[in-house]
Amino acid sequence: MLDAPLLRSALFVPAGNARALARAANLKADALLFDLEDSAAPAEKDAARERLRDYLRATPKGRALRVVRINPLQSREGTEDLLMARAVRADAVLLPKVSGPQDLEEAGEALVQADAPDTMRLWAMIETPHGVLASAAIAGVPGRWRPGALVLGPNDLALSADLVVSPGRAELMPFLGPVIVAGAAYGVPVLDGVFNDFGDEPGFRAECVQGRAMGLAGKTLIHPTQIPPANQLFRPSEDEMRRAEAIRAAFADPVYAGRGVIRLDGRMVERLHLEQAERLLARAALARQIDQSDEESPS
Repeated sequence: MLDAPLLRSALFVPAGNARALARAANLKADALLFDLEDSAAPAEKDAARERLRDYLRATPKGRALRVVRINPLQSREGTEDLLMARAVRADAVLLPKVSGPQDLEEAGEALVQADAPDTMRLWAMIETPHGVLASAAIAGVPGRWRPGALVLGPNDLALSADLVVSPGRAELMPFLGPVIVAGAAYGVPVLDGVFNDFGDEPGFRAECVQGRAMGLAGKTLIHPTQIPPANQLFRPSEDEMRRAEAIRAAFADPVYAGRGVIRLDGRMVERLHLEQAERLLARAALARQIDQSDEESPS
């Protein structure tokens, strides 16, 4: 997934909250998920959509991807949300509670009819048992409407399965695993779900470390204070980069020219490890470039 954007931090921004929208423009998240679904009460949905429309039209786009989470497409609100996202040229539309590839195909057809720009993508929330079971088919949708990301919804998954989730999330692993495998199989980034207690930084950091170890691309967030640790913890560590650089240097040594397997620091290293190292170093370089740019830009 070298051509995929960095998605270390994806902050949910309630579209009906004017203060949250005003603050979003200066945040250093990799993606901003403007939410028209859960954060807007039924009577507020139309007003929230218009507030978001005005904001996205008036606010210059920064480096963060602009993603609009719409209401279910089968509802009037969902259809209006989709058309608004197309009109303001959002980078992506996040579909809630995707249960199968037909949800992506239906939304994609609606965007084609609305003459959406070629750059617009669909993201899929996986937050039901049916979505988990169909995650491979969802990730494998061919062509333009292959999802730009799969987004885990652990709160809804826990509710639907009547789970009591403990620290470490062992109870959720049967639900998270198939989605992670589907993303890996089809080259689709998978974003971890939110950590509800934004005052518990150690717990949040532990869940970021766990998510990255499981191959997740980043984490969805509920508070701006979670952005810096997510950006830090979903990029390669210094130790990982040193190891990757050593592997690259070893295979570049003429002594090992043409070899498929070499010995490095007492361990067997194969060409697949070189490929992995090159991928890690490329992502690290991109993260470093983005973070340096964020530090230099005004807040």
